[in-house]
Amino acid sequence: MPKAADLSLPAIDTGSRLWTLATTGLCLLALLLQLPASLATGIGAAALAVAAASWRKPIPAALRILMALAMLAAVLSVMGLRFGRDTGCAMLAAMLAIKPAETFSLRDSRSLLGFAMFAPFAAFLLDQGPLMMVLALLGALAGLVTLQRLADVEAFVLSASSSPLRRLEQVGKLVVIGLPLMLAAFWLFPRFSSPLWGVPERALSRPGLSDSMSPGGWLDLMADDSPALRAQFFGASPKSEEMYWRGPVLWDFDGRTWTQPLWMRNLPAEAITTGDLRWDYQIELEPTDRRQLVALDLPVETPAGVHVSFDYGLYVATPLSSLTRWRMQSAPPTSFEPRLKQVLRQRALTLPTGYNPRTLALAAQWRREAGDNDDAIVRRALGWVRAEFAYTLDTPLPGRHAVDEFLFDQKRGYCEHFSSAFVVLMRGAGIPARVVTGYVGGYRNAFGNYWVVRRMDAHAWAEVWMPQRGWVRVDPTAAVAPERIYDTLEDRAASAGGLDGMVRMADFGDWMRRGWNDFVLGFDAARQLQMLQRVGANGMGTAGLGVLFGLFALSALGWMAWLLARGERERDPLLRAWHGLNARYARLGLAREPHEPALTWARRIAATRPQGANVLFSLSRRFVAARYADANGDHGALIEELRRHRP
Repeated sequence: MPKAADLSLPAIDTGSRLWTLATTGLCLLALLLQLPASLATGIGAAALAVAAASWRKPIPAALRILMALAMLAAVLSVMGLRFGRDTGCAMLAAMLAIKPAETFSLRDSRSLLGFAMFAPFAAFLLDQGPLMMVLALLGALAGLVTLQRLADVEAFVLSASSSPLRRLEQVGKLVVIGLPLMLAAFWLFPRFSSPLWGVPERALSRPGLSDSMSPGGWLDLMADDSPALRAQFFGASPKSEEMYWRGPVLWDFDGRTWTQPLWMRNLPAEAITTGDLRWDYQIELEPTDRRQLVALDLPVETPAGVHVSFDYGLYVATPLSSLTRWRMQSAPPTSFEPRLKQVLRQRALTLPTGYNPRTLALAAQWRREAGDNDDAIVRRALGWVRAEFAYTLDTPLPGRHAVDEFLFDQKRGYCEHFSSAFVVLMRGAGIPARVVTGYVGGYRNAFGNYWVVRRMDAHAWAEVWMPQRGWVRVDPTAAVAPERIYDTLEDRAASAGGLDGMVRMADFGDWMRRGWNDFVLGFDAARQLQMLQRVGANGMGTAGLGVLFGLFALSALGWMAWLLARGERERDPLLRAWHGLNARYARLGLAREPHEPALTWARRIAATRPQGANVLFSLSRRFVAARYADANGDHGALIEELRRHRP
């Protein structure tokens, strides 16, 4: 008797292997779109190479081990040694890329498809947008169709007549049957205000505003045109050039990097005075790994759970790792901390020793010439910037005296350079100043009444403290004449020409994404309770909602079971006609018992009702012969007679 190890597994045909690899590639695509470009390209190329190299015969085991080690090294080189969601997803993608090297039997194919189905749903840990949903659904449908083909291969019923469209139709019916249960789970399953479990943090941080600013540190952020937030105004909205979205405030400078003292976040917010003008709005903040919110300068009303620091930075307790919504009100201040505490004044004047001597000498000269007129020094600095400076992203990394090099040698840069140099110049002249970071501007989406602020709109400006007025916003970057601003990302895009259609398509895509965020991702516990209140289910708590979901779920499961059973019984028209005949006899109390064969039933009816018994017996005998002896014959005449017969 041969050993189990000697038994060969059923092999798959070429078509089934192609379906398996194509389905795996489709599932893998959803995951690759969320990984770093270099790693995704490498994994995709490795998947194609492995599939081609192992097409005729398996790759040797030793080579497969080397490939696995190489893929592991590639993932760790990009992701680092910190394990997170994206690291785990990259590991899964790497495994799927080399798994086809040993896929030749039915069991191997089913194993590969089982792992591949994890890929699109693992991608949801990184992004929950509509594109991921479409790819996940396509991957799931392709996986089910391929599994059905493999079942046909195993049952030796694979033929040219069993087309992919036929299998897709059958899979579609199964999906429709399960749709009520899916809708019940989405709309009625109790949603909690805080999750019951967590997932690992990401190994790679997502772009967002940082609590520090150093030369060249923002270039990647300013090259990213993905949305940072969307804002909808209730009532009037400010002009685009007036939209300063306030983020971290930076106080400390070490000669190269501006940082935010963490202890200052716990100080209470200082008093401000505002006029009658107020902006009422809601922001939808895209996920980041930060705890920092942004708001129009300055926020006067914030939602619960938001801490307002003394310099009007907004913070929350946990990282904003998912899409969040915040309703706020802001107003331009007429006075902002008109009395500056001595410890804060000293902090806002501190500069590192031994840096930027030319800047400090110029600031001292301006102070001597202006006397006590701080406003004259600010105007003089802005006039100098407006007359002699230009805006560009192409700047070399500075040396030790970065501000000196920018002000006296280069005289060109972007917001990091302008805000940093301006604050150093003001502090050198004895004017308290600080750097404020955030976003500026935004554009109105043509397909919806909301504004989009992109990550490339990241900006840094200055605040100077003036007597009786307090902190006043000064943007030296905006002082540069528009005709002198060149080589920005927007200019590069406009120079390409013919982008109007692309812009409209991008606006439409963002509008669709916002609708997805609102309809799907934004459906939280509060929205669920609001939905129930609209249908009259006021005051229903979590327990009541759970009972309601259970009732709907049980009903959906019962409907699924009934449809599946009915579909099995009545897929054959001959069987449908036979069941119709039985239903007509059942109305007279003469239904066939579930365990009763057809001929036995006919004999029982003949014993109690001799009239018409011969017809029923003849039909039953012909039905048995057609059903079990000639299943593939033409039964049209018998079907018609079964339908016409009446007891």
